Amino acid sequence: MLTASKLTKTYGEQVALKGLNLSIAPGEIFALLGQNGAGKTTTINCFLGFIEPSSGSASINGLSVKENALETKKYLAYIPETVMLYPNLTGIENLDFFSSLAGFSYSAEELSGFLHKAGLQVPAHTQRVGGYSKGMRQKVGIAIALAKKAKALLLDEPTSGLDPKASNEFSEILKELSKNGTAILMATHDIFRAREVAHRIGIMKEGNLVSVIDAESITANELEEMYLQTV
Repeated sequence: MLTASKLTKTYGEQVALKGLNLSIAPGEIFALLGQNGAGKTTTINCFLGFIEPSSGSASINGLSVKENALETKKYLAYIPETVMLYPNLTGIENLDFFSSLAGFSYSAEELSGFLHKAGLQVPAHTQRVGGYSKGMRQKVGIAIALAKKAKALLLDEPTSGLDPKASNEFSEILKELSKNGTAILMATHDIFRAREVAHRIGIMKEGNLVSVIDAESITANELEEMYLQTV
C-alpha cells in the first residue's frame, strides 16, 4: 500500500533522506524511530506530497505520489502531532466538514457512529472542539480517517503529550484499523508504544533506514538498547 523506492531528499548540501527503500502492506503497522532530523517526518511528507523528492519515488496503492497527487490523497488520512480542527465547531461538525471535502456525505447518525468507533464519548460529539483534550482531538482525526475510508494512515508523533490512558486507547484504535486492512506508518519517539502496537519497527539515522525489526522478535528493553546504540 505504501512504497518508497530509493527515496532521496536534499536541501542544498544537506541530505534529509538517502535512498530510502520501504514497503508497508495493507493491515501492517510500521513504526519509524529516530532522533529529530533523522528523516521520519520527511518520509511522511513525501508520501503526503507536501514535499517533492529529489530522486526516487513514493507510491500509494501502486500510484506515484508525484505523478498522481490528487488521486493518491484519496487513499490517505494524516494525523499530525496536533490535529488541526475548527475550535468553534463541534466534533460532529468538524467531521462533517472534513469528510465532505473528501467527497463524502453522511447523516448525523453516521457521523456520530464514526466518532463512537474512534472512541470519542457520545456527549463530546456535540461539544465544541475548543474544549477538547489532545486525546479527544486525535480521536476526531481517527474518525475522519474512517469517514474517508482511508486505506493508509500516516501518523507523526501521534501519542506525544498524551497521558498513559489516552495513549493506550489510541494504540487499541490503531490495532483495530490494522485488522480492517489499513496500512499505517507512524513516526514516533515512543519506543515502548512502537513495540506494543507495530508489526515492524524501523530505526532511522541521518536519513538512512539503518535497521528494520519484527516487533515480536524483540522486547521493549532490547529495542531501547538497540535504539540507543544506533543513534
